Amino acid sequence: MKLNRVLSGLLLTCAAVMVQQAHADQLQDVTARKELICGVYADVVPFSYPDPKTRALVGMDVDLCNALAKEMGLKPNLKPLSVEARISEVKMGRVDLVIANLAYTKTRGEQIEFSNAYYITKEVLLVKKADAAKTLADFEGKRISATKGSTSEQSIHMSVKNGVPVTFQDTGSAYLALQQNKVNGFVTNMMTAIQFVQQTKGTPEELAIIREPMALEPIGAGMRKGETAFAAAVNKGLMGLETSGEFKKIWDKWLGPETKYGIARTEKIAPLSELKFQPMP
Repeated sequence: MKLNRVLSGLLLTCAAVMVQQAHADQLQDVTARKELICGVYADVVPFSYPDPKTRALVGMDVDLCNALAKEMGLKPNLKPLSVEARISEVKMGRVDLVIANLAYTKTRGEQIEFSNAYYITKEVLLVKKADAAKTLADFEGKRISATKGSTSEQSIHMSVKNGVPVTFQDTGSAYLALQQNKVNGFVTNMMTAIQFVQQTKGTPEELAIIREPMALEPIGAGMRKGETAFAAAVNKGLMGLETSGEFKKIWDKWLGPETKYGIARTEKIAPLSELKFQPMP
């Protein structure tokens, strides 16, 4: 009986190892199907959103997914995701990677693998124009809106003493809370903030961006842990887009000086280990 138990244990261990090995090389799986399943936002301008005329997804992250897939010799397959589903979809293997303005945090870094950062953004505080001269210290104990599950929400705890996060499922609702005076400020990324400022300029609802950033955030693609070959291939693909100038074209198209965002690109694609920033929890 004892021998049988030992043999049974060995068989179970071998079976577990075989199953692990069968799913251990994501790069082989992706290469075999010749397709890169890329998770992107369902509707967040300018990253990924439905074209008003064609309803096809367009945006910076869409173009990056398409370009990365091409660089890796694969066909892109875009899967729209909500903000809060980005991490879980990667962990469960429903997408190969997520390119959806995904900022590195300590918690996320423990759950998933991050690619090289392809840009660094800021989380900023949007307020009514009358509050434009205030500092973050002036919002101590105040109610501040953000998208649920985002780094915008996390930055409230990090940068505003006793700040009270008021979270919503989508960016539009968080913005509306500020306009309806249900909160004192609204945290979002710089590009989205600029868009809201431009939309409200010259109106009674005009908004402004507080000068102090809430946080600096490296943005990268999110992948499953343990898939070293796949991660290396993704990083090689990103660096190829950097070297060829393709990523700069994508940046200039959606965020560059000639767009409504007017953001000049100052960093190059680089490993997280080479960047100087304070990671959020």
